[in-house]
Amino acid sequence: MSNFDKNFEAARLAMLAKQHSDIVKVTGEVVFCAEDDEDRLSGTSWTLEEDIFDQVTESGFKLHLIELLDDFIAHRGQCNGNVLPKKEGIVRFGGGDLSIEWLPGRLNSPFQRRHVIPPYS
Repeated sequence: MSNFDKNFEAARLAMLAKQHSDIVKVTGEVVFCAEDDEDRLSGTSWTLEEDIFDQVTESGFKLHLIELLDDFIAHRGQCNGNVLPKKEGIVRFGGGDLSIEWLPGRLNSPFQRRHVIPPYS
């Protein structure tokens, strides 16, 4: 079991924001979750203020963010046992920035109230 690097996620999100600066100028969020019995991404739900979903997909941003979230979930699963939240969270973007908020539990989860899009569809 390795130690958790608190800068790992922020650094990777900053790189992704720089790579897709035109996308992260638009306000949006991605709610994501992993299954209880595995440390892999199982679904996402996207909300965008502007109608740019085709651009999000065609630019590769969607795939890159999904792969990154899957890596984050797996990384958290390998670090410090069950201390860190690792099953659900929200990525927010807008104004050129990307941030992530990990949700501690699944009770009354925002993910459960949204339509789920399988990660690689």
